[in-house]
Amino acid sequence: MSPHLGHRTLEALAAESRPLLDPRELAPRVVHFGLGAFHRAHQAVYTEAASAATGEAIGIVAVAPRDASVVQRARRQDHLFSVTTRSPEGSGPRVVAALSGALHLRDDAVQVDSLISSAEVSTVTLTVTEKGYHRDPATGRLDLADPRIVADLALSSQADAAVQTVVGRLALSLANRLRTSGAPIDVVSCDNLDGNGAVLASVVRDFVTAADWADSDKVLAWLEHSVGFPATVVDRIVPATTQADLDEVAARLGVRDELAVSGEPYTQWVLQNDFRAARPAWEHGGAQLVDDVAPYQLTKLRLLNGAHSGLAYLGLAAGCRTIADVLATPWGAKFVRGYAADVAAALPAGGPDPVRYAESLVARFENPAIHHELRQIGSDGSLKLPQRWFTVLREQRGTTAGEHQTLALAAWANATRPDPSSGGQLFGTTDPAAPALADCWKASSVGVVSRLLTVLGAEDLAEDSALTGSVEALLPAFGAGAVLL
Repeated sequence: MSPHLGHRTLEALAAESRPLLDPRELAPRVVHFGLGAFHRAHQAVYTEAASAATGEAIGIVAVAPRDASVVQRARRQDHLFSVTTRSPEGSGPRVVAALSGALHLRDDAVQVDSLISSAEVSTVTLTVTEKGYHRDPATGRLDLADPRIVADLALSSQADAAVQTVVGRLALSLANRLRTSGAPIDVVSCDNLDGNGAVLASVVRDFVTAADWADSDKVLAWLEHSVGFPATVVDRIVPATTQADLDEVAARLGVRDELAVSGEPYTQWVLQNDFRAARPAWEHGGAQLVDDVAPYQLTKLRLLNGAHSGLAYLGLAAGCRTIADVLATPWGAKFVRGYAADVAAALPAGGPDPVRYAESLVARFENPAIHHELRQIGSDGSLKLPQRWFTVLREQRGTTAGEHQTLALAAWANATRPDPSSGGQLFGTTDPAAPALADCWKASSVGVVSRLLTVLGAEDLAEDSALTGSVEALLPAFGAGAVLL
């Protein structure tokens, strides 16, 4: 059996597979919440490029909010991992040196708090998905009724408390930073949320307010002036790693890499140039620093992410497994172009041209080397769709929803059906709202779309009889596995 990737095996790698710098020189300067595949294939790659270009060996200490096993895997191979860029032409894996540590949110709470409190750390980044922000779907603010938030608030006076949520950990540790060094810091959301920087700032401040510490007012004032929450846009398709992927990487590298990831050739990172502290020079990896990310953010969220979700639910209904499979159908590319035309009026000025953007999406989605599972994309729809679809539908109220928007909504509704054999959702997607969505199907199918939308906090859309009627009329076809496009 091949040895594990690690410091001792680097010299045995082919030159083109080695990292851009010596990983033993990395010093912890960034804390990242979310030790997932996307971070490894995106922010970590940009950070390594920044270190290589500037000579400042910036190490990322990645914090896993839930899965402790990924921390152990990272430590076992000295926090190294490989990234394979998958294209029809093919490319080999390259080892990335960006992580200098791996911690678990609860098991290593003292170390996490100490790092964020330290003046040596100037940046915190996050990829925790929509669910990691614990927002009330009705208000968009921190859900103070969430049991995990309630538990964190009860513990928040303890520096080493077993805090359950990233929001709670951030609020507590930022407050401790003020109480120690008081050095400025930036907290950078890299999740697919409209106005992600403002959203993150809001939930952290809501937590501090609800905690009602003796110095909460002082903490809130410091957050306002010394903590940056820049908005960002991140983009790269990073499919879930399979055992076949791990076997391929081991064969090509000659060492085992249990953290191997792959991604498409396209990658984007746009950041609002609103930082309060020193930051990695991510522009050396190709990041863009702009005054206003909104045109990029909304185009990506509403067009790319919106079309992606639509393709997932349509493809599942048609028996497809991956996005590339959907684009190989006669209607896949047609849906992407049509969906872009439907939402074009809701895209802000100053962003990419919707027609050209849609064509670039077709080319990216068609990439046969990217095996992006539809079940992965279609999971957590109750958290993703309000951002990707519902805001656009609300902005277009008073007009008829486009054919492709209606089709996507019907495909999602169909995918929420309970599977009698498994007890889960029809196509194996997962969703925190799955039980409530399943209950919507227990009564008559008449009115089911309104009930589903209500579960997602979209009562206004649920009351739009023209919209719900159009969607409901498509459900029988989806039940028969037909995509009417």
